[in-house]
Amino acid sequence: MGTHNINFSEQFEFTGKVKTLSIVGIALGIAAIAYGFIAGDKVMHERTFANLLLMGYYFACVCMSGMFFLAVQFVAQAGWSASILRVPQAMAKTLPIAAVILVVIISAGLYTHNLYHHWNADGLTDPNSPNYDALIAGKSVFLNVPFFLGRQVLFLGVYSFFAIMFVKLSYNEDLAGGLNSYRKSFKNACIFLVIYGFTTPIFAFDTIMSLEAHWFSTMFGWYNFAAMWVSSLATIAIIIILLRRAGYMQWVNNSHLHNLGQFIFGFSIFWTYVWFAQFLLIYYANMPEETVYFYRRFEYYKFWFFLNLAMNFLAPVLLLMDRDNKRTDVRLLFVSIVVLLGHWVDYYQMIMPGAVEDGHNGFGIIEIGTALGFVGLFTFTVLTSLSKKPLIAKNHPLLQESLHHQL
Repeated sequence: MGTHNINFSEQFEFTGKVKTLSIVGIALGIAAIAYGFIAGDKVMHERTFANLLLMGYYFACVCMSGMFFLAVQFVAQAGWSASILRVPQAMAKTLPIAAVILVVIISAGLYTHNLYHHWNADGLTDPNSPNYDALIAGKSVFLNVPFFLGRQVLFLGVYSFFAIMFVKLSYNEDLAGGLNSYRKSFKNACIFLVIYGFTTPIFAFDTIMSLEAHWFSTMFGWYNFAAMWVSSLATIAIIIILLRRAGYMQWVNNSHLHNLGQFIFGFSIFWTYVWFAQFLLIYYANMPEETVYFYRRFEYYKFWFFLNLAMNFLAPVLLLMDRDNKRTDVRLLFVSIVVLLGHWVDYYQMIMPGAVEDGHNGFGIIEIGTALGFVGLFTFTVLTSLSKKPLIAKNHPLLQESLHHQL
């Protein structure tokens, strides 16, 4: 496609069926959450909170990784992605909303003792209490409500600050041109990546691993990083493919899809490497305080355990191994949807055993409804953000390289 045929002012119109379906999804989510709290007992309340945490965390992680995508492109001075940056920018712009929702869910779960009860129950740190737990007492300096919530607010607040900054610099670049905004984005991306690299493992330790506070793994943070990163890549691919089908972003070609497919393929293997390394070390050492994590998942979540591997390793590796599959929008769209669903399964078997009593897990209205609600919310907020500005950063210094990108 010649550059003279490109409309550099093209904007997405968020109307019609997509907008209606996103609102319907939000309504179904609210109804499912209300059902879980009103119609259920304490076990149902825990299950509802677990699903809220799952989808709130997933929502925040995809938006965080959208911002990570932007930072990586700036630091690498990548040219291929210059014409598609508005999609991860829309995800990054939504991060403050996702951050607030996640903090509210965690705060409500702590206050009602429906989340993090492994370390937040009464008497666990009191030597005179019958509930005293020496291990939890030893971790109480780190795992206490004020410090825990403070870290959540700090990390998500810093990520949101950088997200807003990257988006503003890109919009300023549209207006002023030149290299000033790009250079500032490069410098801030370097700072952000250092902060992100040190804090995302702690964020994962806090939000997910502390649900089972007796267990720990130093690889858990990178396991979560791989999951959130590949989920974000799949989300970017889905949005771009669907926009192309709707008649937008016609400058995106099969080589751009090929790059996204390569990333999804490669980081699905990386996710599997970290998952298997963590599993093998624990299996081989055979220490009871470590094996309990996988024992519970074998005992009560065996179907989800193996489905996780099938969807997040076998499917992307086998389907994206072929070059043509990475360059074909129908096939890449299918694999990206499988990967997104697969990492829902991944988070499900991470969160549920630590948040819901053994044997009381389930899959039904609450799980499906809550997921639909957050998918609707993500769609509504991201596409609303995407519709505010042109779909291409017309003054990006590497735009011409992206418009003529060929593999």
